Amino acid sequence: KVTEAIYEAGCSLGEASMIRLGGNFSMMMMVSGELTPEALRGALSSVASELDLRMHIDAMDGGLHQHLVPNVQVRVTGADRAGIVADVTGALASTGFNILELESDVAGDVLRPLYVMNIQGYSDVTIEALEEAVSGLRGAGIVVDISAVETLIG
Repeated sequence: KVTEAIYEAGCSLGEASMIRLGGNFSMMMMVSGELTPEALRGALSSVASELDLRMHIDAMDGGLHQHLVPNVQVRVTGADRAGIVADVTGALASTGFNILELESDVAGDVLRPLYVMNIQGYSDVTIEALEEAVSGLRGAGIVVDISAVETLIG
């Protein structure tokens, strides 16, 4: 219904990310067209109300495919604890690693929760340099697997 309302307003949907977060569903969409953000809000207000959605609209200068393409995949697993995301992302950031997408979840059970995180990003440094940056985390019971993403398209 949301994308239909965007289409009926004379706009086009570009990049989109839609994901379940806990018991909620979150959507981020790049919409292009002649409407102002206020007019787009008006065009979507009835469907947002019908579906009990909260809406936040920002004007942006970005466009399709005007971003870095990920060249590194990082998969993290470890006992769920406070600070695990900060530890991993901080170690990666120390190398200049640019996080482009991060998804996480908690698996396991109440007594033994397991944190699972998948990161796609861009790095100018080698996989070995990234491995060295996270090496201290492995001693803390965090498993970090880093691999190259094939960027050849076509």
